[in-house]
Amino acid sequence: MDSFLLAFVAGMAVYMLISSEQRKRIALLGTHLSQFNIERLMETLADGYLRALGENDLARRDQIWGLLASSEEQLSEQFERFAKSFSKVDETQTRISKLALTLPLVTRFLPSFCFDARKAFAIHAQGFTRVARNEKGLSPRDKAFTMMAELLLMQHTCHWFCKSRAVASARLLARHQTAYEQVLTSVSPETRQAYLELTGRQ
Repeated sequence: MDSFLLAFVAGMAVYMLISSEQRKRIALLGTHLSQFNIERLMETLADGYLRALGENDLARRDQIWGLLASSEEQLSEQFERFAKSFSKVDETQTRISKLALTLPLVTRFLPSFCFDARKAFAIHAQGFTRVARNEKGLSPRDKAFTMMAELLLMQHTCHWFCKSRAVASARLLARHQTAYEQVLTSVSPETRQAYLELTGRQ
């Protein structure tokens, strides 16, 4: 009984410590994101892409693509400003554990097992700008798919920062029916290369 009680108390202590860390991370990220319209622009693009892809009238489809280009540019500009704002946060607060599951105090005492969220958001900002400018000369359809992949990978990073890689991947699959690996293969090659190097998966 004593052993069971000790294990229960230890488990509760770990749970409370993890919960406290996650609340602080959610508050930190939310404070910076609340200054921008990134979420609204993401919804605008997602809805717009679906409308364009489902439009049979070519003239109307081209019109939608043209309108979406403006939203893509706005998103790129907004996220670049967010990344610059977040880059001012102290490095000890921006570490993300590379471990799949959440363990308490890893980001504080084991920095070699972590990567920097500030650098990850900088990679995402560059990716959005690259796709918005269409430096590769992609067709509107391919551009839309690439931008959506870039957006989903950024969302995954946010959830990874706030919770864990496992939770982020599960949310991605549940909300978008898309696997983490599938998103990685769908972003621009430059984003994928930089992201894999940063997260230590390459």
